Amino acid sequence: MPRVFVQGSPVDSYPRPAPDARRGSVRRVTEVGEEVLHRPCRDVTEFGPDLAALIDDMFLTMYVADGAGLAANQVGVDLRLFVYDCPDDDGVRHVGHIVNPVLDPLDPAGRRLLDEGEGCLSVPGAVMDVPRPDRAVVRGLDKDGAPLVIEGTGYFARCLAHETDHVNGRVYLDRLSKRDRKEALRQMADRRDEVFARRAAKTAALSG
Repeated sequence: MPRVFVQGSPVDSYPRPAPDARRGSVRRVTEVGEEVLHRPCRDVTEFGPDLAALIDDMFLTMYVADGAGLAANQVGVDLRLFVYDCPDDDGVRHVGHIVNPVLDPLDPAGRRLLDEGEGCLSVPGAVMDVPRPDRAVVRGLDKDGAPLVIEGTGYFARCLAHETDHVNGRVYLDRLSKRDRKEALRQMADRRDEVFARRAAKTAALSG
């Protein structure tokens, strides 16, 4: 079994961080409550250097924030796009981006829900259990407009579902009970400053 998949295809090895990040600039991560996170994003219709540069920025921002995935609206851009560098439950690394992602519906009879811890860079410091299917298939395009299908299991399936939620204007708090949502916001209030200090230190180290 290959240990790394890039854009859904197996490769022998891949740098960490991904080369895209070396070309990027760090952007501010939006936080829960900001309008851009709570409405469906627009389809990407223009493919070219501006889109490629946004993807580079998103990769670098994701790494600085210690994330496994990042959607465009998490850097304030209202477009259906996300990047990821995420392991699955077998330790296989998955790296890539997907434009205009659509999550395939799964047959309820053939899916298994995993109720496991989930965090979000836009809800800094909070981790809550969220039920997600143990498998995900996302269809979309790459940055050049070519068709793309990405499949994931376990933690990577959770990442694909989480990021597709983002481009549809949903954050994981929307999947929680009122009580659990309140607890997540309490965790965020307690840990936000610590998370932001860590991100600022990483950003400073990059520019130093």
